[in-house]
Amino acid sequence: MKKIVLKIGGMTCSACSSGLEKYLNKQEGIINANVNLVLSIATINYENINIKDIERFIKEAGFTSLGEFVGIEDKVTKKTDKIKLIALGLLIIFIMYISMGHMINLPSIPYLNHHYPFILSTTLLILTLVYLIYGLDIIKSGIINLFHKMPNMDTLVMFSVIFSFIYSLYSYINIINGDNSYLHNLYFESTCMVIYFIKLGRILEDSSKDKTKDAIRKLVGITPKYAIVKKNDKELKVTIDEVEVGDTLICKTGEKIAVDGIVTKGKTYVNESFITGESVPVLKEEGSSVIAGSVSYDGYIEYTAKKIGKDSTISEIVKLVVESTNTKTKIQRIADKVSGIFVPIILLIAVFTFIIQLIIGLSLESSLIHMVTVLVVACPCALGLAVPLVVVVSNGICAKKGLFLRNSEVLEKARTIDTVVFDKTGTLTFGNLKVFKIYNYSNYKDNDLINIVSNIEKNSSHPISTAFKVKKKLEVTDFKTLNGKGIKASINNKVYYLGNNSLLTDLKIKDSHEEDYNNLINNGCSIIYVIEDNNVICLIGVKDIVRSNIKDVITRFNDNNIEVIMLTGDNEVTANIIAGELGITKVISNVLPKKKASTIKDLVSKGRKVIMVGDGINDAPALVNATIGISVNDGTDVAMDSADVILMNNDISNILDLIKISKKAYLIIKENLFWAFFYNLLMIPIAIGLFENYGISMSPMFASIAMTISSLTVVLNSLRLNKMKI
Repeated sequence: MKKIVLKIGGMTCSACSSGLEKYLNKQEGIINANVNLVLSIATINYENINIKDIERFIKEAGFTSLGEFVGIEDKVTKKTDKIKLIALGLLIIFIMYISMGHMINLPSIPYLNHHYPFILSTTLLILTLVYLIYGLDIIKSGIINLFHKMPNMDTLVMFSVIFSFIYSLYSYINIINGDNSYLHNLYFESTCMVIYFIKLGRILEDSSKDKTKDAIRKLVGITPKYAIVKKNDKELKVTIDEVEVGDTLICKTGEKIAVDGIVTKGKTYVNESFITGESVPVLKEEGSSVIAGSVSYDGYIEYTAKKIGKDSTISEIVKLVVESTNTKTKIQRIADKVSGIFVPIILLIAVFTFIIQLIIGLSLESSLIHMVTVLVVACPCALGLAVPLVVVVSNGICAKKGLFLRNSEVLEKARTIDTVVFDKTGTLTFGNLKVFKIYNYSNYKDNDLINIVSNIEKNSSHPISTAFKVKKKLEVTDFKTLNGKGIKASINNKVYYLGNNSLLTDLKIKDSHEEDYNNLINNGCSIIYVIEDNNVICLIGVKDIVRSNIKDVITRFNDNNIEVIMLTGDNEVTANIIAGELGITKVISNVLPKKKASTIKDLVSKGRKVIMVGDGINDAPALVNATIGISVNDGTDVAMDSADVILMNNDISNILDLIKISKKAYLIIKENLFWAFFYNLLMIPIAIGLFENYGISMSPMFASIAMTISSLTVVLNSLRLNKMKI
């Protein structure tokens, strides 16, 4: 299966995005497709077809593929477009003056007043043709989508414009034939105003929507466009696309790291706050990893390119954020379904309004105006934007805090969390383990024994392996991970087991070192049994450093009525010592990986909404079974791939921020959906004319203004999330 994210042109409302999504999902070769209205992209999983086939499907649906998505661009209004908008705005004022000025006794313009019906109507007709040309893209889009059986907002506007224009043209012909009474049946100005205000509304809406994408856009713009490559002792300035894996690059004071790599020479402090959220500069020296986009404060380094282009850390993050915004929550899927049937329903309401009002005796003019007003006012944009805009803004806020979500359902679930389960090593602690004490029962010297352990541990991904550094390289063979128990390997034809005391049971070895074991336990150590040829030759106690702010974070979880549980493979005494330091009252220790997963399953089955936070390969099954799985950034790839959220800055306090963002985001989503439904429930009856007897009515012109205000209300309310204190 292959995946591609394409930029889509021609989408104007949720009916467009949901219609395109339905059409693509029906096509052979497309496994599934998600269309994002806010970002104007389609994420497509496919097989046995090529990109040209997909682009053909998009064209058949009435839209345009603008190529593979590479980044978010501002919807820049060209200078000529601004001039057109201003000129046509002034012209709208002129049209309103000559067509309606007499209603409020404004001074008339010579020859362009109701005393010269032919000149006035001909002038209005010519000016209307100008606006029809200006709005030709809307009309074409409306017709195309109608033919593709995917009517959208443009279809509603198209019908309203064409109907009012044709009726006005009919009246104009009667004026030419001498019947000046038809001057009052001209609605050329409504045609012009509907087109103009729709265009104006879209420009304002696009400008406001662009602000929702700021965080993602900034991520895309982090990496520099050029790099300095060192070749044959010469410095060459090249574009970022010319850099190849293995190239040696240079970064000087004040410059940005061009690609992900490993420092081979020099020393400098860099700012990685765009990834970690941590403003304190980080020392980079020989052997250190550097991330594209980080800024060198001082010093000079040379580094080897390891990840370039789409493989770089920042590209993966952008991809993660974009794909997250392109997934849909349950509430959004419901809103999309409603939007998908909304336009056909409005078309039916408009037609029935026209027919019924003719039947009950209203004039053709009045019936037509009511139908046109219904078509214009009932815009599905507000409904379609209500959820995705908030998702985009929320993902941007999360990204700034170092929280990268794999899907938008996380935002839906996080607000309900009542339990947080932490793995210990590398999560509550830094995972920076050090050897505390060695009990050596062998003939090996301590240093030689530690070197054997170090050579075996270097093949392990468990955080405990970081406590050991190889001094002299030995040949390790037959390495095997024993999940939840330890590791097995051979050196010089001798078989070694390294792990916890459950190995003794499996190997049927009697533990004769309980006193030493208890001494290490009482000092809060994690313990490694070293077994050679079925004999315990050593006990090693290693200690970890608790994260500096974790105790305060645990207190804050408790203050928010969220239960904290420590779930660890460590023994009970060591686990309780750490838990006591942190203020955690519930500890589940001596837990194998399978039991970690089943423990989480059991909590979820009891109705608990559980966040599981871990970092190791042993945590992956538990992360998958939790309501939300969170992996710290220095965790293993398997854990990160299993997680719903990646905590890039390893700051556990940001988990609370995620919960708060989720609660505030859903409050705004509810407000948006309420406004979108309330707007249509209020405006459609007025547009139909049900309240005219009470002096409440609406013209197509005011309908187009009301529609614009509706969409802008949802956009601005979504942006309010940016200003909320998290």
